[in-house]
Amino acid sequence: MASEMQIFRPLRQRPPVKRPIWIIVSVSLVCLFLVSAYISLPENYNSGCYMFLTSCRSSFSEAADSVREYSDEEIASRVVIREILNPVHTKIPKIAFMFLTKGSLPFEMLWDKFFHGYEGKFSVYVHASTQKPVHVSRHFVDRDIHSVQVTWGDISMIDAERRLLANALEDPQNQHFVLLSDSCVPLHSFEYVYNYLLHANLSFIDCFKDPGKYGDGRYPIKMLPEVEKKDFRKGAQWFSMKRKHAVITVADTLYYSKFRDFCKLGFEGKYCVADEHYLPTFFYMVDPGGIANWSVTHVDWSERKWHPKLYKASDVTSQLLNSITSIDISVHVTSDKKKEVQRQSCLWNGMKRPCYLFARKFHPDSLHNLLNNNNLFSNFSII
Repeated sequence: MASEMQIFRPLRQRPPVKRPIWIIVSVSLVCLFLVSAYISLPENYNSGCYMFLTSCRSSFSEAADSVREYSDEEIASRVVIREILNPVHTKIPKIAFMFLTKGSLPFEMLWDKFFHGYEGKFSVYVHASTQKPVHVSRHFVDRDIHSVQVTWGDISMIDAERRLLANALEDPQNQHFVLLSDSCVPLHSFEYVYNYLLHANLSFIDCFKDPGKYGDGRYPIKMLPEVEKKDFRKGAQWFSMKRKHAVITVADTLYYSKFRDFCKLGFEGKYCVADEHYLPTFFYMVDPGGIANWSVTHVDWSERKWHPKLYKASDVTSQLLNSITSIDISVHVTSDKKKEVQRQSCLWNGMKRPCYLFARKFHPDSLHNLLNNNNLFSNFSII
């Protein structure tokens, strides 16, 4: 009987545990704090490393990666990806001045005078393909980028331009990009050039249709079907472009590969020069309304030779500089029998303005005359 009573005796139950409300509230507040802290962290900050020391491995690996030198392809990929994922709007935009040179820059002191007093509004990049430059201006010291040998008329010229653009694009403040040679000189004050370029609604890329032997006559038929003959264009390589155009230039692989593989000296018995055709053709196809169809760098081809007129010290006069800075018509001459002269007014935001901000080719012995010419760096108002 006793055993039966034990069997049917109600089991003793453990009283429910009462969790203090203050514990629940505390845990909730801690969670809320952690989430808020995570959200408020800068995008480029490793939040895991901030919260827990054991999560710092990725930060250390990034630091290790930054020590090594990136390849051209890596630099281009990084800037394009960053531009797409996290476009930056800067309050004080800069102009990237990109020098494509063999070695030292003979007019470095002239550019130093041009840049003086405008620090924070420009960046300098030097691609020296033959020898390491010796710099005499603080604005050029430590501004050399990784360079390789460049051959005139070869795709290596385009590679150097893209290399300069990719390095300049790493600075999000750079909003306009100017390609210059070692024989280029500025014609106006920095303030005039800055306002002219940054407030323009176009990129200044030279582009025109030449039906002659040095235009359409260079077209390689193997560029089909991506590049048709009707789209083949010609122009000077000395460009000035906005950031959006710089990004698509370094991102392009399709049209670049066509010019790399088929626009060569002697290919198919033709004399295709990549640096005279790639950018004009590329932008005519992808954004013809976004370019001005002339270059802001003046060159004198009146001698009708393979290379433009070379200005020596005796040529550098106030009359010469005034004549160049007053030009407001862009002129192209076709290479066919007609020698057709194509004239186009230089329109800056719809208003007729002088075409040129820079000029080439100047002989190194002209430096003294340029430095002492009062008409150089004339400061006109563009706005």
